[in-house]
Amino acid sequence: MAESDQVTLLDLWASPFAMRVKIALAEKGIEFESREDDLSNKSPLLLEMNPVKKQIPVLIHNGKPVCESLIIVQYIDEVWTHKSPLLPRDPCQRAHARFWADYVDKKICSLGRMVWSAQEGAKKELIECFKLLEDELGDKPYFGGESLGFVDVALVPFLTWFSMLEHCGNFSMVEECPTLVAWAHRCMEKESVSKSLPDLDKIFGYFMELRKKHEAKKNA
Repeated sequence: MAESDQVTLLDLWASPFAMRVKIALAEKGIEFESREDDLSNKSPLLLEMNPVKKQIPVLIHNGKPVCESLIIVQYIDEVWTHKSPLLPRDPCQRAHARFWADYVDKKICSLGRMVWSAQEGAKKELIECFKLLEDELGDKPYFGGESLGFVDVALVPFLTWFSMLEHCGNFSMVEECPTLVAWAHRCMEKESVSKSLPDLDKIFGYFMELRKKHEAKKNA
């Protein structure tokens, strides 16, 4: 990282999407300033840097914003190439990694929200999606092979959802998806991951409080 580089992350501590960016920066050894935003009262800086979607995370690198978590992670990998490559060099393998990261966004995120809001049919489909990810992981330590890669960074922040999903969906991740749980524990042994994710009990309490408010509003 050049001495002149200024890196700021517009952040929200409970956001798995912001956690992706923090893991990628930690893997690269990049120091950054984290600015916590209040999404109920969005900061002028957030509105300036992401005027289209007005969402976090936003990475500001030397004054220039990059938005959307997976795009930010790719940007980090392309700019800071000195260590810990997250995407393979081979174009076909890169496309494969992008496919599975996109799968996480399109399937796991949406189904997780449906389980969270107590939609029973979503539980079975979510477990099937987790099992597909287990098949993709196979006997590799990480989705990236021997080291943490793009798909790992995309998925591992949702470890913070596991307890919530078990509670809301009334199922056991260890029983249903033991390979994925073992992978999650392996990822948590990496400092770049463990220091980028909040305390799991804290995040569970946060999401349960959100769910309680959601249910109260729905039943009002």
